[in-house]
Amino acid sequence: MEEDPDTYRILRLRAEILELGSAIRQLQREGLDDAAAQLLITRKRAQLDHLVKMNSAKGGLNIADMQCD
Repeated sequence: MEEDPDTYRILRLRAEILELGSAIRQLQREGLDDAAAQLLITRKRAQLDHLVKMNSAKGGLNIADMQCD
């Protein structure tokens, strides 16, 4: 059975956000500028939020299962 393309996008965005969060923490530990990474993670979070809301509106996924910590 194939997964819904939106579900795949949501899972991919969550993984990217987790990686960016890790990269930001590493940059901060090393005292380097993390502004670009902060901007990118903000954009990814907005994309994720939009996608989850769109899926919820059309009766797609369960938002509780897709929350990003």
